[in-house]
Amino acid sequence: MALHSAPRLGVVVPSGNAAAEPEIAALASPAFNVHTSRFPVLPGKDLRGRLEKYNEVLPEVLGNFGGLRLDAAVVSCTGSHYLLTPDGDRALCAELSERIGAPVRSAALAILDTARAVGAERLVLVSPYEPWLTELSRAYWESAGLAVDAVVKIRAGARFSPYDVATGELVAQVREARLPEDATLLFTGTGMFTFDALAELGRDGGQTLLTSNLASAWWARDALGLPAEGPGAHPLLRRLAERTGGGRDASGRDPVTVP
Repeated sequence: MALHSAPRLGVVVPSGNAAAEPEIAALASPAFNVHTSRFPVLPGKDLRGRLEKYNEVLPEVLGNFGGLRLDAAVVSCTGSHYLLTPDGDRALCAELSERIGAPVRSAALAILDTARAVGAERLVLVSPYEPWLTELSRAYWESAGLAVDAVVKIRAGARFSPYDVATGELVAQVREARLPEDATLLFTGTGMFTFDALAELGRDGGQTLLTSNLASAWWARDALGLPAEGPGAHPLLRRLAERTGGGRDASGRDPVTVP
């Protein structure tokens, strides 16, 4: 597909998030182009205050795409949407979709879509968040009907900081948890780099590995009618498609073949 005519995915990210854009863009290429709008810098607010403000200003931040026509948009901040509950999240995304004239999905809802596609009913939460936000995340998934069997708390050094988790730290802490071979692991947080860790952990066995950015790209391909398998798809997407029973999309439909 020619670069200028490829579908456009809008991605909304927190100002300090360095992982969402490159990971989603790598998963998207060459099927569609990724364009970004950032939440404002909010000095003086603690983490919860920033997350609450993100939900308040989200319509404005989406509006910053201006005249750029989007084919779909993802809100790449799970923490702010945990505050909404799944029903509140769906309502907000439906309102935003109508406003911009294209489907809008939060990363959290994209995870639910992808978990459904791979048949996951139970999760192991791999969380780099502060404990209160990890509990909010657990409550969101359980409210959506997913059982959380265990939580692996990921630290960057001695602290909780998604943006600062190194690949070696992530891999070591997951392996130390000695999780079941058939577990579905959800790596939460769009700002935690995961690609190298997934490549290494994927060699350990048959666990299903989900991340916020992987799910966002999965949903975007589904929304745009693009298959997640095939020679042009990223290896992480192809691995995930193998778990869906023939590469069906997040709604259970057969994937659309795109020339």
